[in-house]
Amino acid sequence: MITIICSGSRGDFQPYIALAKELKKRGKDVRITAGKSQEDFVRSYGIDVFPISIDISNANVDPKLLEVAGSSDNPLKMLLTFNKMKHLGHEMLKETARACEGSELIIYHPGCAVGYFAAEEMAIPSVLASPFPIHKNDEYLSVVMYGKFKNTKKKRALSYKLLYKMLWMASSLSIKELWQEKYGRLPRNYGCTFDLHNNPRNPAIISCSNYIFNRPTTLNENIHQSGYFFLDEDDYTPGEELQTFLSSGEKPVYIGFGSMLKENEKLQYAQIAINALQKVNKRGILYGFGEIENLPSTIITVKTTPHSWLFPKMAAVCHHGGAGTSAEGFRAGVPSIIVPFSNDQFAWAYRSFDLGIGVRPIHKKDLTSDKLVTAITAAFDKQIVTNASEIGRKIKTETGLQDAVSVVLESLNHKF
Repeated sequence: MITIICSGSRGDFQPYIALAKELKKRGKDVRITAGKSQEDFVRSYGIDVFPISIDISNANVDPKLLEVAGSSDNPLKMLLTFNKMKHLGHEMLKETARACEGSELIIYHPGCAVGYFAAEEMAIPSVLASPFPIHKNDEYLSVVMYGKFKNTKKKRALSYKLLYKMLWMASSLSIKELWQEKYGRLPRNYGCTFDLHNNPRNPAIISCSNYIFNRPTTLNENIHQSGYFFLDEDDYTPGEELQTFLSSGEKPVYIGFGSMLKENEKLQYAQIAINALQKVNKRGILYGFGEIENLPSTIITVKTTPHSWLFPKMAAVCHHGGAGTSAEGFRAGVPSIIVPFSNDQFAWAYRSFDLGIGVRPIHKKDLTSDKLVTAITAAFDKQIVTNASEIGRKIKTETGLQDAVSVVLESLNHKF
């Protein structure tokens, strides 16, 4: 049994579900840890779940703290917020550690470092699977500082120090408490684990295209990156309204901000989107805003439509810049209009702009219908359209998921 340890939102789980599906294709038994808020979602793909009774949705976390965590727009604010949340995970971590029992290998998200230490105790391999480039290097800033600071040697070093510390904080205290409680000592190699994945038994796999952030040549050979871990929805069938809309005119512009909007913000941001689309005379699809009354015939709303299916049918995509959403936009080969809200979203927004496949980012706090008009208009620049199409074509040639699973299976051949 291979156990995959993950937590977070729907978007956080998608690359790990993709890994699980590919591992099953290759004959392995696999399960994913999931709290109540994501358990049904994971099971819907035919993947076994080790249920975690406590997750962020029912852990009695101060809603204001969660709001700050989801809207941190600078790395120091992010670090302070993660520090405040480090006491929340003890019971959740105990259940996650139990999920590791009986496994032959552990794959874990960088915010779930218990996977590494549990594997060490059981003398089995562990694989760090990151949904973004994570390892310090001499080429570019980390995803918590990219686009916000000048790329200098000192800033690069600081950016990775902050990223490592933030992610290690997510579970460090709870790991320490759990090992003291269970074994009367600290785990072996106690500390941030990312640089410990430097051998074939403990490799790292990174979900990122080399056409977006190229794998730095200075990384050790056991850090593997050859493309995204896409979760394709091959059997998706759209509703009649969406099918009719897509076939009745020119390609529309997608606008959606995932789970970043609070309920009391949805109508406000929907109106910004509607006004902008009407001003530029573009058809549009609004995603995640709920039901909106009296929409013009040129705009519709949709729910839970897979981006992998929808984005290639768009003229441009406007979103919050989540790693997975950005990846689907890049693969679709259409221009990106990214409105980052927090955390690594700024990195994907500025990277798309730097590569010429997207427009200059608009920060959430600065978004107005007029600025969105300017961005949509810019997205139809011939060079951006050409660049986006070419990047999309190249990304489709990568085999990141298949290569990553081969690395995982190979690690089983390297025993303690």
